[in-house]
Amino acid sequence: MADIIKTYFDAFNAGDTDGMLACLTDDVAHHVNEGKVREGKAKFAEFCAHMSRCYKENLTDMVVFSDPDATRAAAEYVVNGTYLETDAGLPEARGQGYRLPAGSFFDLREGRISRITTYYNLADWTAQVS
Repeated sequence: MADIIKTYFDAFNAGDTDGMLACLTDDVAHHVNEGKVREGKAKFAEFCAHMSRCYKENLTDMVVFSDPDATRAAAEYVVNGTYLETDAGLPEARGQGYRLPAGSFFDLREGRISRITTYYNLADWTAQVS
């Protein structure tokens, strides 16, 4: 089941939102760091469009873990990014680079991702771009 996670993150690194969406269940629950839960592929696609406008990110040093039942997985990685456009309520974007550790947790159902929960240290990110 770690294959679907790898496929998801390969699509992320390629900037391929459609590829990411293909990995998700229609009712996916997306829990973002410091944000509200978004439910469904349409909300996830809106989030991706916003993120692509404000940030250019590439994930490295990826390690994926999964349970024997193939119902849950986790990934730890490093986010290497550039802050492209000011995001509401955050510091002004001036093309600042950042690098920070992050992790994601997943529920899996019928070979697809049904929940994504992502964590990173927002204070660390803010300090790096301020």
